[in-house]
Amino acid sequence: MSHPADRRPHRRPARRRAVTAVVAALVVLTAAGCSGEGEETPELSVVGAFVPEPVSEAVAGGFLTVRNDGEVDDHLISVSSDLAGTVELHETVDNTMRRVDRFVVPAGGELTLSRGGNHLMLLDLSHRPVEGETVSLELHFETSEPIGIDVPVEAGTHTGR
Repeated sequence: MSHPADRRPHRRPARRRAVTAVVAALVVLTAAGCSGEGEETPELSVVGAFVPEPVSEAVAGGFLTVRNDGEVDDHLISVSSDLAGTVELHETVDNTMRRVDRFVVPAGGELTLSRGGNHLMLLDLSHRPVEGETVSLELHFETSEPIGIDVPVEAGTHTGR
């Protein structure tokens, strides 16, 4: 007849395997919970974009609104275009324009680029665009994927309203 103590070593490995399996399952579930599902992210869209017909081939302005329906901020960090060799982000303070590296797109809010305020400067134009054409812009963000848009060229006096 075997002694009960002789059976314990056989139970411990089975119990250890069960505990190890439970711990492993918890690790997998915890990792799945951290996989990005449910993470707060920006939710961006672009509306009201236009480029007024410029008076020369040298430079054009770009105006638009980026909406963020998400719960965290993002930043517009650059823009590229088929029309311009360079697109700069500009702010206007006290009637003076200056280049900036980024614009915040606030959570639950919007970034408005408009005449007399913050705007895009399209430089090194391939040609002078005329009313009725479209200009391709690609907006690059710190967090979100780029957004590509086809922007209408409007009359030089167009204000976006």
